[in-house]
Formats: sequence, structure tokens, C-alpha cells
Amino acid sequence: MRPPHSDADATASFASPPVAGAGAGPTDGTVALPSVRSPFGRYSIPIPRISVGPIPGRIAIGVLVIATLAVVVVAASGPSVLVPRSRVVFPGWDAGPLGSLIARPFTNPNTVGLGFSAVLVAMIVAYVIALAAVRSFSMRLIAAAVVVLHVILLLSPPLQLNDVWNYLGYARLGALHHFNPYTHVIKQEFFDPVYAFSTWHNLPSPYGSLFSALTYPLAFASLPVAYWTLKVLTVILSLCFIALVWQCARQLGRDPRFAVVFVALNPIYLLYAVGGFHNDFFMLVPSMGAISLMLARRDRASGAAIVLAVAVKFTAVLLLPFLLIAVRTRDRQVKFIVGAVLAAVPMIALSLVLFGFSLPNLSDQASLLTDFSIPNVVGLVIGIGGGSPGLLRIMTVGVVVVVAYEIFRRRNWLTGAGWSTFALLASLAWLVPWYVIWLLPLAALATSPGLRRAAVLFTVFLILTWMPAAQIYMNDHHINPLGSPVGAASRQHQAKLAN
Repeated sequence: MRPPHSDADATASFASPPVAGAGAGPTDGTVALPSVRSPFGRYSIPIPRISVGPIPGRIAIGVLVIATLAVVVVAASGPSVLVPRSRVVFPGWDAGPLGSLIARPFTNPNTVGLGFSAVLVAMIVAYVIALAAVRSFSMRLIAAAVVVLHVILLLSPPLQLNDVWNYLGYARLGALHHFNPYTHVIKQEFFDPVYAFSTWHNLPSPYGSLFSALTYPLAFASLPVAYWTLKVLTVILSLCFIALVWQCARQLGRDPRFAVVFVALNPIYLLYAVGGFHNDFFMLVPSMGAISLMLARRDRASGAAIVLAVAVKFTAVLLLPFLLIAVRTRDRQVKFIVGAVLAAVPMIALSLVLFGFSLPNLSDQASLLTDFSIPNVVGLVIGIGGGSPGLLRIMTVGVVVVVAYEIFRRRNWLTGAGWSTFALLASLAWLVPWYVIWLLPLAALATSPGLRRAAVLFTVFLILTWMPAAQIYMNDHHINPLGSPVGAASRQHQAKLAN
């Protein structure tokens, strides 16, 4: 699992473009960023020229907007495979204001699935073209496209997975019905209207104490109000996250246009992360804020911010050692640690007051397999029947080795954090598409083009393996990646947690 590329490979594809106003590049076809003073010294990055003009780039952005609008309109028009459990319950306030815009155009699930798959492929192509044409974009055009896409997605029902209902289910379980969501399950509020919308009926909450506490006030609102409030908050946090990516790019001397396009126009970011209204943005805002604060030499605040991110989702802890490397000097490291401790104290107190000594349930989902998680694919290839518990333990050890290797090397800390995050994603038995957004900002801001290529290729892999056309093809050809005893056990456990 050793990273295949180093930061020295700065002239390969998917390197970040130069900042606006950079002078003419050298005769080898590269453009050099002006020297930038940052907490890490003065440097310049040579970048290859990619000759894609403004017209293809603008067409690509138009394709992304139109494709997103088409998916949202079809999803809102009636029950379909685009919206989980919509065939069970799908009220008008869930469908949103676009629900009455058109009559339901398709009723056959395969037709909808194949159409959605075709849209995803078109969006991948448009995304790559937009990356290649990013030099021709103004920041105003990019910002307008991002805002328009977010407004469209805000009007959508939850796409592909409906975790937003589980968030509300756990909130109502704890705040309204006085059950501890870390020791009780949504099935115990079967009488609550949220039960019909939720999916993980027998799974204690896997979410961090801070996120759980933040959702508790929503329990006292009506279900439609709570649902739309959480959607609006998620979209606002996504925009804040993108603004922080832009800010970090400027602080690092990168071209913010490339960083924003790399993250915010990614099809998974749009249709799965924002369109699914996932709580990862509650983690990504403080984690990206920690990076920005550290770059501004506000080390105590940076330490506090990363603790807030960990209190939302524990995976954010992976960034902590690399922030310690980034601050470099002992004095700054002490300030960072002090800030982290000062934030940890109230977070621990909050958790004890609301949940006692109970902790988020991270073990159940960690033992479940998705069809094309890397451990399952590797297990099938080497002939052990998929992602066995032994292989999962080996993959976990592999993540520790990669993190230790990157810390020991002490190269560019963002690159180290990026490869460590990539290793974490590759180790997950329960791999879902929107997890790639943990990697995207690190890849966009780091100096490693290899890391950027890995992020794009991983995006393509997740889209191709998760799009409905893949499932239709496997069903037609009797292919079942979870057909082994290991996979069957995972499916049985998943059904138990869901029913």
C-alpha cells in the first residue's frame, strides 16, 4: 500500500493550475506559479499546459448543471430507484417543490437505473473536461456554477441513500423519546412517523456525540420542518466547506479555481454527498477549518477545530498527526495541543451528560461488506471468498503502516494526509461513494499529482461499481460479489440491522 508517487512528480497530469496573473512559463511547456511565502517556505510549482479552451469548459459546466437538474426533477416526480424507500412512503414535502414540475416520465426501474447510469458517465466526462479547462474559468463563473448546483440539489429528495432519515431517527429517539441512541435502536420508536422513512432500524447510532447533540433540537419540530432544516444546514455547510477549500488554496499559493473545481464539480460530491444530504459536511467544515487556521498560524484554534471534527466523525482523527507535523516548531505544537485539549474537555463533558459512558457504534458497519469494497474484491481475487475478518484486520494494519510511513517521511504533510486517507478508504469493508469526499480536498491542495490521479480514478471506480447499470448487469449475468459464505454472512447481518 505504499504510495506510488512522490511530490517530486510535480509536472504530471492533474497538477494544480497556476494562479491568475502568473507570467509566461518556461519553454518546456510548463507554467510556474509565482514564488509564494507560506508557513512552509517560499516555493514554486511547475505545471503542464493542457490546451482545452473556454468553450469545451463552459459546455462541461453546462452538462453538469443540466444533468443534475434532470436527475433531481426525475427523482422528485414520483417513487423510483433514485430515492430509497420512496415506494414505501413519499409525501409531497419529501419530494420537494419540483415534484409537480413534470409527470412521472418513467416507471420501469431498469429504465430509470440505466438513465441515471448514463447521466453519471456523462458527468464524469464533463468533470474531466472542466478540470482540463479550468484555466479558462473565472472564479465568478465557478462560484455561480457551484451555487446553482447546490440550489438545485437542495430542492431534491435524498438521492440513492437516505441516511438523513436515520439522523432524524436517532435525534428523535434520544431527545423526544428519551432513549440513548448509542444503546437503543430506531425500532424502539416504531410508533414515530420517522420510522417509516428510516433504514437502520436495529443499528445503534454510529455518529459522534457532537453531531448527535446538534441534531437533538430538530426532534422537537415536525418531521417536515426537521427534514428541510437539516437539508438546508447540510447545503450551507457544503458551501462553507468549498469556501474553506478556496481559502486554503489561497493560503498555500495554489490556484483556488482548480481546487474548487476539483472538489465541488466532482459527480460523487454533487449527486451522492450533497444530493444525499450526508453528515460528512459537519465533519469536513471543522477539519478544513483546522487546516486554514493552522496556515494562518492560529494553532490553538486549529487544535480545537480538529477536535470538533473528531467529535462529529471519528475518521477526522487521521488528520491530527499531520497537522502536528505541519506546525513544525515545538512552541506551535504545544499551542496546537493546548487548543485540542481545551476543546476536548467540553466535548467529553457533553458526551457524558447526554450519553453517559456509551460510545458510537462503529463496529457493526465496519464488519459489513459492500460488493466492490477493496477488501471484498481482494478477497475474491486471492480466493478466500471476499472480505474475511482476517483480511479486514490485515487491511487495518496496512492503514497503520501507511500512516506511520507518511509520518516518518515527513514530506509534504498534505500529501501524507492524502495518501493515508486513500489507504483508509481502501481498507473499508463498508465502502460507499461519498466517502471519497474525505480525500478530494487533500488531493486538490497537495502538491502530488499522483494523489490527484488516484482521487479521480477512485471516483470513476466508485461511480462505475455503484451505478444501477452495474447491478442490472450483474443480475442479468448471475454475478454476486457477496455470494460467498463471507458475503452471505455480511448480507444476513445487514438485513438484521435494517429490519
